[in-house]
Amino acid sequence: MIRIEEIKLPINSSRTRLKEEILRILQVEAEDVEYYKLIKKALDARKKNNIQFVYTVDVIFSDETVEKKLLTSLQEDKYTKVVNRHRIRKIEPYSYDIQRANYTKHAQRPIIVGSGPAGLFAGLLLSKAGLEPLIIEKGKRVGERVKDVREFFNTGKLNTISNIHFGEGGAGTFSDGKLYTLINDHRTKYIFDEFIAAGAPTEIAYSARPHIGTDNLRKVVQNLWEKIERFGGEFLFEYELKDVMIENGILKKIQVNDAYYETSSLILAVGNAARNTFEMLHDRNVRMEAKPFSMGVRIEHPREYINKLQYGESYKNPKLPSANYKLAVHLKNGRGVYTFCMCPGGWVVPAATELDGVVTNGMSTFAQDNINSNAALLVNVTPEDFPSKDPLAGIEFQRIWEQKAFACGGGDFYAPVQLLGDFLEDKPSTSYKSVIPSYKPGRTPGSIKECLPDFVYESLKEAIPLLDRKLPGFAYPSAALTAIETRSSSPVRIVRDDDFQSNIKGLYPAGEGAGYAGGIVSSAVDGMKVAEKILVNYK
Repeated sequence: MIRIEEIKLPINSSRTRLKEEILRILQVEAEDVEYYKLIKKALDARKKNNIQFVYTVDVIFSDETVEKKLLTSLQEDKYTKVVNRHRIRKIEPYSYDIQRANYTKHAQRPIIVGSGPAGLFAGLLLSKAGLEPLIIEKGKRVGERVKDVREFFNTGKLNTISNIHFGEGGAGTFSDGKLYTLINDHRTKYIFDEFIAAGAPTEIAYSARPHIGTDNLRKVVQNLWEKIERFGGEFLFEYELKDVMIENGILKKIQVNDAYYETSSLILAVGNAARNTFEMLHDRNVRMEAKPFSMGVRIEHPREYINKLQYGESYKNPKLPSANYKLAVHLKNGRGVYTFCMCPGGWVVPAATELDGVVTNGMSTFAQDNINSNAALLVNVTPEDFPSKDPLAGIEFQRIWEQKAFACGGGDFYAPVQLLGDFLEDKPSTSYKSVIPSYKPGRTPGSIKECLPDFVYESLKEAIPLLDRKLPGFAYPSAALTAIETRSSSPVRIVRDDDFQSNIKGLYPAGEGAGYAGGIVSSAVDGMKVAEKILVNYK
């Protein structure tokens, strides 16, 4: 295959126009090309009067002579050359092979705790290899989970084992389903292919900012679950890891609810909200360390307003997606302030897991067409900010401020909200203007100062005008700030070695909750890496 990068065309261009451009760049005839495949489609909106889509394509040729001629010219340039700013290079076909394991000699099958991306993809690999993994999930199946989450939105009645964090698919099931990642790992192609096979939109294969949407994710995780079962895996929903039994530094068995299971391979793919599990592991002398995370608020603007900031007068063009942004600034106090998990056309949602704490997160459907757009606006937090040197001190720090937000909201999981203009002027908000906050079960206008650490509050005040310089209009006075966001990443890391095992032999930490990933794709990749290590033991 030949790959062409940096093909720029106006946003209203047709697929026919794209093919014409491919032929022009390669200087071949239409009959020479059997087909082309979109690899990436990005948006360049830096010049608002000339917004363009930027394509990367792979080309397959019907004429071997033409292909050999092109390959020869690439070989002369070390398989890559640049023609009028278009990078052209040779691409080898990709495959990810899973070898069948020798399971007959092992009575103990691997066990996975958690059904988020790390757990699902570890389970998929191990089941395809024939190891029949057992996957334990504290929460419910996705269908029942949707009902529990909807009830929480409408009534404020929290189910502590079935919510936005706990249940089939993990926290990602109720999110935007972002697949954008900065990691460069060959496994991502396999992950995207499996998502598409499970019902994700095909656009994720080439979108520069791929997302599945919470509406699609619910069927995707269910289809992945069914595939794992077809290959011999087994799921236990509403089963919680209660204890681990260790002898001479080696894992022997685990307690799940009132049952015990022997295993020599336990993958801990728990999410960052699995506080009871972290406390149990700490009591069993599993080595952990506190790690940095971030804390702040959710900021909401009108979706159309953000579209206009990013696209100018083209903002109503139906071919343009709901606009995104990503902003960051480094302050003189050494803190970083940045936007994270931007949800165009989405909702701010309640992500609490405990009965006396308010936690916010962002969610959107694949269409990203809700009236507001939101993002986390976060300040970095380090272990030096925690109340003690205990490895779990970050969890306690989160809990303190989640409970303060609960109190500031007046209880019943109402979230405190302040208009951005009032926040900058240090005055409580009494009502809302052009932005009606989307958070449910409810919100309480006022001041968010009392539910943020002083350094977070002051850093946000200093950073917002600086962020406004990067995206003029970001400091929209009527924008709503909803507190508090504390679960951007895990505040603890379960230490592991080069063999992916903790200080307890047979215990494999994986994914975001264990401190080794930061999103759906990176978590899935980490789960695959751990599964690959376990497969070595069965060869």
